[in-house]
Amino acid sequence: MTTVKIKGMSCGHCTASVTKALSGIDGIINVQVDLGKGEAVFEETKPVSAEKIKTVISSIGFEIE
Repeated sequence: MTTVKIKGMSCGHCTASVTKALSGIDGIINVQVDLGKGEAVFEETKPVSAEKIKTVISSIGFEIE
């Protein structure tokens, strides 16, 4: 499991957006976003670069810590 801290989430819609964005990345499965902790946890079926994850999260208006 991989965990990333995400800044800027404030509601259920935010967690849904992050879940959808991360799930759309080839190689990422089982995404779980925790609003209270401000983080997302997921499994990688193949290596995914941190830069790719950062770009996808930034494109929907959030920031990786």
